[in-house]
Amino acid sequence: MIMTEFADQLLVLVMLINFLVLGSSRMAIAIRAVAVQGVVLGVLPAIIHTFSWHLIAIIVGMILAKGLFIPWLLFGAMNKVQIKREVEPYIGYVSTLIIVAITTALAFVFAAKLPLAQEHQGLLFVPASIATIITGFLTLTTRRKAISQVIGYLILENGIFIFGLLLTSAMPVMVEAGALLDLLVGIFVMGIVINHISNEFSTIDTSRLTALKE
Repeated sequence: MIMTEFADQLLVLVMLINFLVLGSSRMAIAIRAVAVQGVVLGVLPAIIHTFSWHLIAIIVGMILAKGLFIPWLLFGAMNKVQIKREVEPYIGYVSTLIIVAITTALAFVFAAKLPLAQEHQGLLFVPASIATIITGFLTLTTRRKAISQVIGYLILENGIFIFGLLLTSAMPVMVEAGALLDLLVGIFVMGIVINHISNEFSTIDTSRLTALKE
């Protein structure tokens, strides 16, 4: 009981980080927030599952990748293109926060109506997963900078990972490792895209790509 309560507290922290990312105009704050979210999610499997060396390997890999390596790559890209703030999002910060607040509340309502297994009822995994996925989608679609869209991709993957924690007992460890590998590959691809956009157009504002002609 104590462990599940602690897991719920960590999931509340994850959802609060969602609001911080969408409400901040500073890129550095958003990157640090996603790094903290990744570390929190890396700790969660140790709370809800029994000890094994495979589990420890996955946890260490997640914390190193999401908490250190990927934020380091994002800070490097941000410094290279000299970005300090997110400029002119498609939707204002207040409007975005209102949207994510409403969708988070609806996620709790939707989760309460799902026919969950007995051991999963009353936990925050499903609403936290849905709220985080929506936050990632909003970050992807309402921010202009390519780095912000990488952050949105990370949050989206975090939401999928939260839901996957409910299915870990039915999933082999290699599937979890494969999901982590997909994340790293996606980040590398986005890093290449950011680099090419910056080199060719001296900006990473993706809205300007609509003006390209053959």
